Amino acid sequence: MSDDVLFHRIRIRLDEPSLADVPAQTDRTLTDCGVVLEPGSEVAIAVGSRGIGNLAAVVARIVAWVRAQGATPFLVPAMGSHGGATAEGQREVLEAYGFVDGWEGCTIRSSMNVVPVGGTHDLPVPVVTDAHAAGASATIVVNRIKQHTDFHGTYESGLMKMIAIGLGKRVQAEALHAYGTTGLRELMPRVAQHLLANSNVVLGVAVVENALDQTMVVQAVPAGSIAAVEPALLQLAAAHAPRLPVDALDVLLIDVMGKDISGAGIDTNVIGRVMIAGEPDPPTPRIAMIACHALTKASHGNATGMGLADVVTRRLADVIDHEVTRTNVITSGFLLRGKLPVVADDDRHAWQLCLRGAGVVDTATVRAARIANTLHCAQLWVTDAVLADLVDRSDVQVLERAVALHDHTGELRPFAGRSDG
Repeated sequence: MSDDVLFHRIRIRLDEPSLADVPAQTDRTLTDCGVVLEPGSEVAIAVGSRGIGNLAAVVARIVAWVRAQGATPFLVPAMGSHGGATAEGQREVLEAYGFVDGWEGCTIRSSMNVVPVGGTHDLPVPVVTDAHAAGASATIVVNRIKQHTDFHGTYESGLMKMIAIGLGKRVQAEALHAYGTTGLRELMPRVAQHLLANSNVVLGVAVVENALDQTMVVQAVPAGSIAAVEPALLQLAAAHAPRLPVDALDVLLIDVMGKDISGAGIDTNVIGRVMIAGEPDPPTPRIAMIACHALTKASHGNATGMGLADVVTRRLADVIDHEVTRTNVITSGFLLRGKLPVVADDDRHAWQLCLRGAGVVDTATVRAARIANTLHCAQLWVTDAVLADLVDRSDVQVLERAVALHDHTGELRPFAGRSDG
């Protein structure tokens, strides 16, 4: 029986650099950036839809810095077509991260309206930007630099992408995604360069996080230096990205997926699947079957990326907002990721389906692991066969041995430890 398989809770000890005082570092880098704002002017602060650990702390210091120069800050959602591609939906996404109207004395100005950006270019797409941001005297863009889940290139997920696609709303997101990964890898940086030269973006504040989801870099970069500085920050982010400690699994169980965890719901760099025609999968890891058990509340029903899994539970399937998900998936052009996987009745059923799909005959040798989500891979539940690969590593700590995966109701036991309920 599949429930005879016992797991072991382990921790991979990571020696990751991190900032001891994020607000203080934000103050320092803003002071040193050399950007001067006009007293009495309005300044748009563009904030995206990803779950950045210390985002509120960073943005709060930017707000204070803007005010210290006599300018008035306001917040603008910069998230392309996310939030169902509606002004209210994008406002709700910001509110889920704590950015409500009046936060730190700022208003939120959310709109899907865009305006064209002047200047001569030979791009095959129109170049537009958020109307509220364009109406300000200056725009500051805040985003995390990280590997993209669709492609790899000089610029991936970061300031350049937020300038081109985040502020470009649905119009520019659809225009660039219409060219597939070519639009993202090649056209997106060109659009961003044009905007940097011809719009009111004056500053980017880049955040880099480590494999433990902790902030290790906050850097304020003047607009004219963003294109030159971002590639090195991307390389740093890639070197400290979360990853699984083994290269081959029969089954990977993921407790939760969601837009606040990854743009694709599940980080493709962690699971080794891209599911985009013409884009190769990463060489590792190789995973036969993947199950996702729940969708984060902060996703607001957006299950983009569920197609990267093979099995989902009914409780995940029941909270999908299909209209919001469809809008996001169609805008991206990567429809395979929007497919609904096989739906299991409960967590135990999902495990049984994965064993079946992976062709596991002898569960005593099954290579299986469980993670909370693809942002947090340093703690895992693993079977005997996986533990045998890791037990001799000095950075591996066994927290608990021989844990049953499910409780008597068929639900996963709490991730952090044993529950005999």
